[in-house]
Amino acid sequence: MTIDIGGMAIAVRNQSPGFRELLASRYAGFIRPDSQPRLELSVDLFEPSGWDRADEDVTVKRTGREWHIQRGDFSARWDLDAGKGSVRQTANPYAIDSALRIAHSLLLAEEGGFLVHAASAIRNRRAFLFAGASGAGKTTISHLAPSEVSLLTDEVSYIRRQFDGYYAYGTPFAGELARAGENESAPLKTLFLLAKGPENRVEEVEKTEAVRSLLSNILFFAEDQELVAKVFHSACQFADQVPVRRLIFVANKSVWEIIR
Repeated sequence: MTIDIGGMAIAVRNQSPGFRELLASRYAGFIRPDSQPRLELSVDLFEPSGWDRADEDVTVKRTGREWHIQRGDFSARWDLDAGKGSVRQTANPYAIDSALRIAHSLLLAEEGGFLVHAASAIRNRRAFLFAGASGAGKTTISHLAPSEVSLLTDEVSYIRRQFDGYYAYGTPFAGELARAGENESAPLKTLFLLAKGPENRVEEVEKTEAVRSLLSNILFFAEDQELVAKVFHSACQFADQVPVRRLIFVANKSVWEIIR
């Protein structure tokens, strides 16, 4: 089954009909049989033992060309250059979700993009990003969006660098709204750093703060100095090209009057 997120397809191979049904349901709208996969993953399922904890910290390390990933409920290894790998996991969507997020974070880092802990949406053919720590209002602002807005995600935004700028893509990685985003994309107009307040207003943000805030929200798991340096450089380039503003807002629909 080929899952295409952000224009980067990953093929997942497994013989279990039940697991394939789980994938079809979990990634509905992002299944693209005709897409050419950047990575093919063979998935081997095992029964949980009670010690297979999904809340354990994940480790992501590179040995030569091969990446090794380990968490309580899954382990994986892949060679991104060869486009081949394997995952051993329990039969639950959280394990494959995590494996896919890690794979995409590594693929994006090599080309100047990233996954970021943020909501994103498209309005008038332009994308807007809403970043902040837990409780800052990502789900709230997504829930308040008017009907003409396409919600890309309320949890994990997918950002790619193209020849003409940065684009935001929809993802199936759902947050509190518990629904996948629209499988659409648009050029990114503004990154808003969210803060709740007594009124709706937009404030300027200095570049140093913009880079620091962006880095604090980028999802990156690898213990690899070379790739960490690339992510830092990507954040600086992003802040040079995309306006970063602070959006202070009241939790009602009027906030969308200033998001244009």
